[in-house]
Amino acid sequence: MSIVLGILTFILILVSLFLMIVILAQKAKSDGGMGAALGGGMAEATFGADTGNVLSKATINAAIAFFLLAFGLYLFRIHELKHPSNPGAGLPVMALPALPATPPAKAPPATKP
Repeated sequence: MSIVLGILTFILILVSLFLMIVILAQKAKSDGGMGAALGGGMAEATFGADTGNVLSKATINAAIAFFLLAFGLYLFRIHELKHPSNPGAGLPVMALPALPATPPAKAPPATKP
């Protein structure tokens, strides 16, 4: 189950990066800003006159994928917490020896003959 969660987390990161790039590449309504700096004009040359439609649809699809992946990961994590795969795999319990009630008696000092 944790392998699936790792793969889904990696896919979520890729989708979020794609979403950021698509949002920043869109042309601003005032024809300036970050859209122009990141190639908003080049997107129109690449995709044609309907650049707004292509980027808008890509943004909508990426946002839907982002929210579905995030919600799915949330549900998987809740399931993983409520149903652990190995319940006995917690922290190990160590048995400590009992401490003596009185300190041990000191040995008499050695005498030289």
